[in-house]
Amino acid sequence: MVRQANIIILNKRMATNRYTMSHMELEEEWRLIQAAQVNPQRFAVLYSKYYEPIFRFIYLRCVDEDLSADLSSQTFFKAYQKLNTYTFKGVPFSAWLYIIAINEVNQHFRKANKNRVVALEDKFVETIKYEFDNKEELEINIEKLSKVIQMLKPDEITIIELRFFEERPFKEVADILGLTETNAKVKVYRIVQKMKELFNGLNRD
Repeated sequence: MVRQANIIILNKRMATNRYTMSHMELEEEWRLIQAAQVNPQRFAVLYSKYYEPIFRFIYLRCVDEDLSADLSSQTFFKAYQKLNTYTFKGVPFSAWLYIIAINEVNQHFRKANKNRVVALEDKFVETIKYEFDNKEELEINIEKLSKVIQMLKPDEITIIELRFFEERPFKEVADILGLTETNAKVKVYRIVQKMKELFNGLNRD
């Protein structure tokens, strides 16, 4: 049985950090990582660079500042411990950090036996309507969006958050989830179709 998500409506928008980087920037970052692999004290540079975006990323998944700080610390501690296993794959270092952060968030909620948190904003209703190409004129509001989100699987929720709520391009979604860009697009398409069916079901009730 899939645990339902705990929906929280945000009144204040938290900006999403993009991590698109040029080839030159990626190469420079890789040199920083290699330096930290040789001298662990150099990890502080990576920590300073990425702490704020990782904190924001986690906060959107628990909406609790103290918990976000704790999970952010755990994320960087595990990254520090595993840094020598990191290999450059042509994507920003933050993609690896986001993967660790997602695992830390999911693990926290499993251990605490609590519902996963999903932060919603009213503007997401229009985002979903636009994505649906709403020819069926489905009745969609924040309450129904909340119900539909609760009926999705955890991995589906993660993809919807990344793609629509945080408005990340497909490449970023793919990098964070360890997918090809094509596979990410296919998964998003399938989840959107599933959501349309769920909205149809709610509108018939």
